[in-house]
Amino acid sequence: MAARARKEKAEAVASRGALWFTVFPGKFTAKVFCVLLERLATHARRKVRVIVDRHPVHRSKAVERWLAEHAERIELHLMPGYSPELNPDELLNADLKHHVHAARVTPIDGLARETRRFLHRRQHQPHIVTIYFHARHVRYTIE
Repeated sequence: MAARARKEKAEAVASRGALWFTVFPGKFTAKVFCVLLERLATHARRKVRVIVDRHPVHRSKAVERWLAEHAERIELHLMPGYSPELNPDELLNADLKHHVHAARVTPIDGLARETRRFLHRRQHQPHIVTIYFHARHVRYTIE
Protein backbone atom coordinates (compact mmCIF):
# COMPACT_ATOMS: atom_id res chain seq x y z
CA MET A 1 0.00 0.00 0.00
CA ALA A 2 1.48 3.35 -1.01
CA ALA A 3 1.37 6.24 1.44
CA ARG A 4 -0.13 9.46 0.14
CA ALA A 5 1.06 12.87 1.22
CA ARG A 6 -1.54 14.90 3.08
CA LYS A 7 -2.52 18.33 1.88
CA GLU A 8 -3.60 20.78 4.52
CA LYS A 9 -4.73 24.38 4.55
CA ALA A 10 -4.65 27.33 6.88
CA GLU A 11 -6.75 30.41 6.33
CA ALA A 12 -7.86 33.64 7.92
CA VAL A 13 -10.96 35.69 7.23
CA ALA A 14 -11.69 39.31 8.08
CA SER A 15 -15.08 40.83 8.82
CA ARG A 16 -14.62 43.28 5.93
CA GLY A 17 -14.37 40.37 3.47
CA ALA A 18 -10.65 39.73 3.15
CA LEU A 19 -9.38 36.16 2.96
CA TRP A 20 -5.80 34.89 3.26
CA PHE A 21 -4.82 31.26 2.93
CA THR A 22 -2.11 28.75 2.27
CA VAL A 23 -2.44 25.15 1.09
CA PHE A 24 0.58 23.05 2.01
CA PRO A 25 1.74 19.44 2.03
CA GLY A 26 2.01 17.54 5.26
CA LYS A 27 1.32 18.67 8.78
CA PHE A 28 0.20 22.01 10.20
CA THR A 29 3.25 23.34 12.05
CA ALA A 30 4.33 26.49 13.82
CA LYS A 31 6.42 27.39 10.77
CA VAL A 32 3.37 27.16 8.48
CA PHE A 33 1.29 29.23 10.92
CA CYS A 34 3.99 31.90 11.24
CA VAL A 35 4.14 32.20 7.42
CA LEU A 36 0.38 32.85 7.41
CA LEU A 37 0.72 35.37 10.25
CA GLU A 38 3.49 37.16 8.34
CA ARG A 39 1.24 37.32 5.28
CA LEU A 40 -1.56 38.82 7.38
CA ALA A 41 0.71 41.37 9.01
CA THR A 42 2.28 42.35 5.69
CA HIS A 43 -1.03 43.05 3.97
CA ALA A 44 -2.69 44.87 6.85
CA ARG A 45 -2.49 48.61 7.14
CA ARG A 46 -2.93 48.47 10.90
CA LYS A 47 -2.44 46.07 13.77
CA VAL A 48 -4.11 42.72 13.15
CA ARG A 49 -6.04 40.89 15.85
CA VAL A 50 -6.35 37.19 15.08
CA ILE A 51 -8.86 34.94 16.85
CA VAL A 52 -7.77 31.31 16.90
CA ASP A 53 -8.77 28.06 18.53
CA ARG A 54 -6.50 26.33 21.03
CA HIS A 55 -4.71 24.12 18.53
CA PRO A 56 -1.27 23.17 19.94
CA VAL A 57 0.46 25.04 17.09
CA HIS A 58 -1.31 28.28 18.05
CA ARG A 59 0.06 27.93 21.60
CA SER A 60 3.56 26.73 20.67
CA LYS A 61 6.77 28.37 21.88
CA ALA A 62 7.80 29.13 18.29
CA VAL A 63 4.56 31.03 17.67
CA GLU A 64 4.89 32.84 21.01
CA ARG A 65 8.42 33.95 20.01
CA TRP A 66 7.22 35.09 16.57
CA LEU A 67 4.36 37.05 18.14
CA ALA A 68 6.71 38.68 20.66
CA GLU A 69 8.93 39.86 17.80
CA HIS A 70 5.94 41.26 15.89
CA ALA A 71 3.77 42.51 18.77
CA GLU A 72 3.31 45.93 17.18
CA ARG A 73 1.85 44.34 14.02
CA ILE A 74 -0.22 41.38 15.17
CA GLU A 75 -1.98 40.09 18.27
CA LEU A 76 -3.37 36.61 18.88
CA HIS A 77 -6.53 35.93 20.90
CA LEU A 78 -7.30 32.36 21.95
CA MET A 79 -10.92 31.27 21.98
CA PRO A 80 -12.30 29.44 25.00
CA GLY A 81 -11.77 25.67 25.15
CA TYR A 82 -13.50 23.56 22.52
CA SER A 83 -15.79 26.13 20.90
CA PRO A 84 -15.63 25.87 17.09
CA GLU A 85 -19.03 27.54 16.81
CA LEU A 86 -17.39 30.82 17.87
CA ASN A 87 -14.86 30.73 15.04
CA PRO A 88 -15.92 32.52 11.81
CA ASP A 89 -13.30 30.47 9.98
CA GLU A 90 -15.41 27.37 10.60
CA LEU A 91 -18.12 28.89 8.40
CA LEU A 92 -15.58 29.18 5.59
CA ASN A 93 -14.64 25.54 6.19
CA ALA A 94 -18.30 24.51 5.93
CA ASP A 95 -18.63 26.52 2.72
CA LEU A 96 -15.51 24.83 1.33
CA LYS A 97 -16.75 21.34 2.23
CA HIS A 98 -20.09 22.11 0.62
CA HIS A 99 -18.48 23.16 -2.67
CA VAL A 100 -15.37 20.94 -2.84
CA HIS A 101 -16.21 17.29 -2.39
CA ALA A 102 -13.23 15.03 -1.69
CA ALA A 103 -15.18 12.05 -3.00
CA ARG A 104 -15.33 13.63 -6.47
CA VAL A 105 -11.62 14.55 -6.56
CA THR A 106 -9.55 11.37 -6.51
CA PRO A 107 -5.85 12.26 -6.45
CA ILE A 108 -4.68 14.19 -3.41
CA ASP A 109 -3.19 16.88 -5.68
CA GLY A 110 -6.61 17.32 -7.26
CA LEU A 111 -8.12 18.06 -3.86
CA ALA A 112 -5.40 20.62 -3.12
CA ARG A 113 -5.94 22.23 -6.55
CA GLU A 114 -9.72 22.41 -6.05
CA THR A 115 -9.26 23.81 -2.53
CA ARG A 116 -6.95 26.54 -3.84
CA ARG A 117 -9.38 27.27 -6.67
CA PHE A 118 -12.31 27.63 -4.28
CA LEU A 119 -10.35 29.83 -1.85
CA HIS A 120 -9.08 32.06 -4.70
CA ARG A 121 -12.69 32.45 -5.85
CA ARG A 122 -13.78 33.43 -2.34
CA GLN A 123 -10.95 36.00 -2.18
CA HIS A 124 -12.68 37.75 -5.08
CA GLN A 125 -16.09 37.50 -3.39
CA PRO A 126 -15.71 39.60 -0.22
CA HIS A 127 -19.49 40.01 -0.04
CA ILE A 128 -19.73 36.27 0.70
CA VAL A 129 -16.88 36.32 3.24
CA THR A 130 -18.58 39.13 5.18
CA ILE A 131 -21.72 36.98 5.47
CA TYR A 132 -19.78 34.49 7.64
CA PHE A 133 -19.59 37.19 10.31
CA HIS A 134 -23.32 37.76 10.44
CA ALA A 135 -24.13 34.33 11.86
CA ARG A 136 -25.56 34.84 15.35
CA HIS A 137 -22.83 32.89 17.16
CA VAL A 138 -19.91 34.81 15.56
CA ARG A 139 -21.45 38.27 15.50
CA TYR A 140 -19.31 39.16 18.55
CA THR A 141 -16.41 39.64 16.11
CA ILE A 142 -17.97 42.73 14.54
CA GLU A 143 -19.88 44.28 17.45
